[in-house]
Amino acid sequence: MMKGIAGAIHSIGFTPNSVSVIGLLLAVLSASLYCLAQRDELLVPIAAALFFLSGFLDVIDGLMAELFNESSSFGGVLDSLSDRYADALVICGIILGGLCDLSWGLTALVGSILVSYVRARAEAADVKMESVGLMERAERILVIVAASLLFLVNHASISYSIVLIAILTHLTVLQRMLYLLKTTSIGA
Repeated sequence: MMKGIAGAIHSIGFTPNSVSVIGLLLAVLSASLYCLAQRDELLVPIAAALFFLSGFLDVIDGLMAELFNESSSFGGVLDSLSDRYADALVICGIILGGLCDLSWGLTALVGSILVSYVRARAEAADVKMESVGLMERAERILVIVAASLLFLVNHASISYSIVLIAILTHLTVLQRMLYLLKTTSIGA
């Protein structure tokens, strides 16, 4: 099914890089709506839908690059950079919208960045880190989206999700470092 969607998007003229940029723009809109949540709480589910769609397009751009042999070094960096910006902007939007405690929000932001940083550094040393750790990007998106959908019932749900992300991202960094130590002689 995902390959079919990627093929359909490609057939109307989109490239993996353009899909990456559209995903980033959706995350910018999502972050903006989270910022405005104190004015209108109904913006939160819309922000969640935009963030989910942004994450969905992150899967599609990679599939398109693979299916249509359009992978490039630039595209890989653009995709990773777009993902980091998307994650950071949405967490900042949640913080600025007053939906979580500042210290927990900043801790989640740093943890999210470090999860990706450890993966990039390890993979530069030829150690695959995909699926190592509890809180990769997909899990972070799903936690924020689920909490945002619960927000209208329980206004603390997003705050709780940010605390969860803050703790589990740093645990994921530790898991990845231990995995790296176990699988290489880097730590010796």
